Amino acid sequence: MIEAFLLGAIATASATAGVFFLKFWTGTRDFLFLAFAVFFLTESINRVALLLAARPNEGSPWIYLVRLLALGLILAAIVNKNYGDRA
Repeated sequence: MIEAFLLGAIATASATAGVFFLKFWTGTRDFLFLAFAVFFLTESINRVALLLAARPNEGSPWIYLVRLLALGLILAAIVNKNYGDRA
């Protein structure tokens, strides 16, 4: 029961952070803010899916694959921010 509460709290915090970064992206149109928004919203959906699964398994490769793809998006945004078009 406590695990479900904690997963819900993490999902809520992740969704809040995602909306926070989405707000900044709409104002600046900076790809880095969009990448962080997508990561946190994906993490929120990932936690809710884990909560609703019949047999939740935090060690599932699919959970980590979703996280890896979202973190790869952040890494791409950081590289683009530092080495992208400087015109």
